[in-house]
Order: sequence, then C-alpha cells, then structure tokens
Amino acid sequence: MDNSSIKRLGWSLAVTLVIFVAEVIGGLLSHSLALLSDAGHVLTDAFALALSLIALLIMKRPSDYKATYGYQRIGLLAALINGISLVVIAIFIFVEAYKRFHAPPEINSSVMLSIAAAGLLGNLVMAWILGHKHHDLNMKSAWLHVLGDTIASAGVIIAGLIITFTGWLLADTIASAIVGCMIIFGGTRVIKEALWVLLELSPMGFHAEDLAKEIAELPGVRKVHDVHIWSIGHGIPAFSGHIQVHDQMISEADATRKEVEHLLEHKGIKHAVIQMECADCCDDEIYCKLNAGNGHAGHKH
Repeated sequence: MDNSSIKRLGWSLAVTLVIFVAEVIGGLLSHSLALLSDAGHVLTDAFALALSLIALLIMKRPSDYKATYGYQRIGLLAALINGISLVVIAIFIFVEAYKRFHAPPEINSSVMLSIAAAGLLGNLVMAWILGHKHHDLNMKSAWLHVLGDTIASAGVIIAGLIITFTGWLLADTIASAIVGCMIIFGGTRVIKEALWVLLELSPMGFHAEDLAKEIAELPGVRKVHDVHIWSIGHGIPAFSGHIQVHDQMISEADATRKEVEHLLEHKGIKHAVIQMECADCCDDEIYCKLNAGNGHAGHKH
C-alpha cells in the first residue's frame, strides 16, 4: 500500500469530522431526523476512515516470524468492523424513523437545506480524494462509506425541498429511512466480503474441483488431490495441492510443476504450494535409461 492512500484517508477523515459537527448542529436546530441520521452516518464514516488509516499503517509492516504472510488481514478486520458499524447505525435510524412517522416534529427546512448542501459538497470532495478504483477491501469499504453519505446528503436535500414547497413533514422521515436502507445494504456487503476471506472460503470465481480437473489434464499429471484455495488477503488468492505424476525423470516432474504454476498464474494465483508425488521417479538419468528396458526404472540399487 503506497503513501498516497494514507494521505487520502487522512484528508478524508478531516473533512468528515467537519461535516459531522456541522450536521449535528444543523440537525438539532432544524429538528431534522434525516439530517441527524446523516450525521450519524458521517460519525460512522469518521470511525471507519480512522480504522482504515490505522490498518494501512499496520499493513505497511513487512512479514516477519509472527506473521509470515504479512499483515494483510488487518485491513479485513477493519473492514469487518466498519460493516458492522454501518448495520448498527442503520437500526437506530429505523427505530427513530418509526417513532417520527406517527408524530413528525416541526422542521426548519432552510437550516436543513443549507447544512445538507454543505454536507453534499464535503462528501463529493471526499469521494474525489479517495477515488473509486480499489483492489483493497479496506479502502473499498471506506469509499463505500463516503459514497453512501453522498447519496444520503442528496436525499436530505430532496426532503428539505419537499418540506419547503409542500410542508409535508413525513418527507424527512421517509428520507431518513431510505438513508438507513442504503447504509445497511453497503454494510452487509462489506461484512460478507470480509468474512469470505477471514473464513478462508474459496475466492469468488474459483472452484477447487474445476481447477483440479484442469491441472489433471496437463501432460504428465496422473492425479490431483488435497486441493485447497483460499485468500491471504482481499484479492490475493492462494493455492495448495498434491500433484501425482506418471513415472518419469525428476527433471521432468519439475517441468510439470512449472506448468502447473504457469496455469495457476494465468488464473491470477501467484501464491502456490505444490507437493509433487511420484512413486517411481528416478534421479539418475543414465542409470534410468540403462535399466528402463529391464523394468527397473526408478529402483536404483
């Protein structure tokens, strides 16, 4: 992870805290649940960005005797916490929206609109800072937080406009419920992706049995078994398996192993542990050739 990602997260965190303070004050002055809901989401964003920033700093550490694969999964842990926090905040929004649906309070739409507009501008700035193309789930989860806030701010503005021109106070409650739905959708998605890696399930797009069949079709391969596919980190698939080859020279078995590695790399798997198995492979080429006709290849006396 380069230093630019750390700087982007740092700037985004600063902007988030400014937006949070503004929306809390604006929500209390205007009595807008939609604005307070967005403020709650922004607070979660600040927490998410802070966790992501800390995770990136830890992930920069090289692998050592304690973490031989490195610290890639620290980012996954941060992403999981972020996703759970999104779901929790969404539940609180739904509860408050239900209460206000039966007794909507008076709302100062002018204050609501001005603060929501400032929030939208700030979120657009953060979305631009973070960018949208991320291979790292930690950065992706942080960006999803900001994207959700951007859409939420737009929803608050629409609700404010409706209240201003029609006086329909339930628009605020409905907008907050929509914000909650977006938050919970993004949160569950991040939780699923993080747990998929942490539980070491097969990465999306990989099927162990299909991959084993492809390897078994390579020249010289007799059988493939004990195949495992998992992820070291998000977007970093790994493979391990036992490859049984036909009776051949040791050098030929090594060539077969390289073919297997080439097949795996073509599919995006660069981390592979391959156990070659050969019951009657021979390590002395001259001896094997002299004895091949006698049926003794592979059994040097």
